[in-house]
Amino acid sequence: IKLINMAKIDFGGVIEDVVTREEFPLSKARDVLKNELIAVIGYGVQGPAQALNMKDNGLNVIVGQAPEFKKDWDRAVSDGFVPGKTLFPVNEAASKGTIVMYLVSDAAQRILWPELKKCLNKGDALYFSHGFSITYKKQTGVIPPPDIDVILVAPKGSGTSVRRNFLAGTGINSSYSVYQDYTGRATDRVLALGIAIGSGYLFPTTFEKEVYSDLTGERGVLMGALAGIMDAQYQVLRENGHSPSEAFNETVEELTQSLIRLVDENGMDYMYANCSATAQRGALDWRPRFRDAVLPVFKDLYKKVKTGKETERVIKALSNPDYKDLLDAELKELRDSEIWRAGAAVRKLRPGNK
Repeated sequence: IKLINMAKIDFGGVIEDVVTREEFPLSKARDVLKNELIAVIGYGVQGPAQALNMKDNGLNVIVGQAPEFKKDWDRAVSDGFVPGKTLFPVNEAASKGTIVMYLVSDAAQRILWPELKKCLNKGDALYFSHGFSITYKKQTGVIPPPDIDVILVAPKGSGTSVRRNFLAGTGINSSYSVYQDYTGRATDRVLALGIAIGSGYLFPTTFEKEVYSDLTGERGVLMGALAGIMDAQYQVLRENGHSPSEAFNETVEELTQSLIRLVDENGMDYMYANCSATAQRGALDWRPRFRDAVLPVFKDLYKKVKTGKETERVIKALSNPDYKDLLDAELKELRDSEIWRAGAAVRKLRPGNK
């Protein structure tokens, strides 16, 4: 990666290089990308947010979406993309673009790759927001041709958050990586795209580290572990005679509507300092017990992610013809569980909600 201006930030005693809007302003991003046609492939999760943010920032953006997926196609139309002008079938958009942002799901990337690869021209840039397909290329078959740039910008949030934060003027932090620099412009391209999609700041990573941390985080604290410990605490409270409302408020509502916001503002110690002495003492004493209990699970999880065993399992599951039906059934079971039915009732009771 060629030398660029970076800010040196102290992250808990470790100095890291990051790129902010001061080092790489939007005006520079526009200049870097002024002759590029950016084709956003997939209008599902990340696609809409990144496409709209770049469009609002004045870049040349088109969308590639399979018309047979009518919901996503119609959403692109309602967002202002015009069929035949700025909205095309996948292969047509990919052939037109000089930067191809491959934002379909990991499963779809594997399926579409043989056709998409044919659409890439010498000097193009192939952009990912997840390191999955490249890191596990032996499983996915996604091996880029040698005469293109291969880059990554991975926002640390959902597409909904990427768009909301952009509209709020705050942005969302993203990691970035250059896997292959054919043109000599890959670094400028990736940083310009990172700024253009609305990143608050950009920090360097590799495709491997991005996917290892992302898969661990999703299965761990961000989703899997969070939902699991909520289920456990709610169950214990209910088994001991607490009402659904009380169990949900003590397990979920207070966390999401109060405490996590204090953590967001000034950190965990700030949240502790703004709770009662009884809560502080108990939390400090029980924290290491929970840490020690789950540490072996996280070590096993990371090992399975790094060795590819986790992705092998996931790819196999996603390849089942009845996967969508099974997924819908699992999500329905989650939605219909008492804790989340109680949650629906609690949300309706929030001031301002109907």
